[in-house]
Amino acid sequence: MASTISEKIERWGALALLLLMTVNIYNVFLFAPTEKTMGNVQRIFYFHVPSAFVAFVAFSIVAIYSIAFLVTRKFWYDRIAYAAAEIGILFTTIVLITGPIWAKPAWGTWWTWDPRLTTTLILWFVYVAYLMLRNFTGEDEKGARFAAVFAIIGFVDVPIVFFSIRWWRTIHPSPVIRRGGLESDMLFTLLFSIGVFMLLLAYLLFARLRLERSRQAVLQMKKEIALNE
Repeated sequence: MASTISEKIERWGALALLLLMTVNIYNVFLFAPTEKTMGNVQRIFYFHVPSAFVAFVAFSIVAIYSIAFLVTRKFWYDRIAYAAAEIGILFTTIVLITGPIWAKPAWGTWWTWDPRLTTTLILWFVYVAYLMLRNFTGEDEKGARFAAVFAIIGFVDVPIVFFSIRWWRTIHPSPVIRRGGLESDMLFTLLFSIGVFMLLLAYLLFARLRLERSRQAVLQMKKEIALNE
């Protein structure tokens, strides 16, 4: 019964997301005005920034549930952290792909070792290493604790990435929302896109954890069969 309810929630969530994503694409390419300096390439902004925002939230979930796992020793918290890390890496990858596509026409180069870009790449490597470490340790509690500590330490890079354009001289654009650099329709499009991407994060996390529950149930069944043989 619970599985059926979860499947229905996932199905309706997917339909709702499809509708919202369609509206979001309309906003990005048709509703939002064209930026005067960069032209249409600036529209990548509406995918690049929300992806970065969602990645930060996902890695925050990793840190929170890693701490919860260390305190309570509940393995389910470890699995939530792992699932959130997968999603965080996905969106950080989108950031690292959309950034150079935007940078080439804007800066004349695909990549530069700018503080924001460099720290974002480091963040990606940190959580890829976390996933590799967590896979290597498997169901071992000591290994899971070590991976949780690694994830918490790795989270230190998140505020560094966020504040890098405030702390160092960089060619990366400064925060446009804070300094009022967005026209109202552009701001609406950006905020709507962030909201949709946040719902996508929630949907992916829900679906991934439902899959994990099924995996755990199969493992438990295998253990019971092995004990009865």
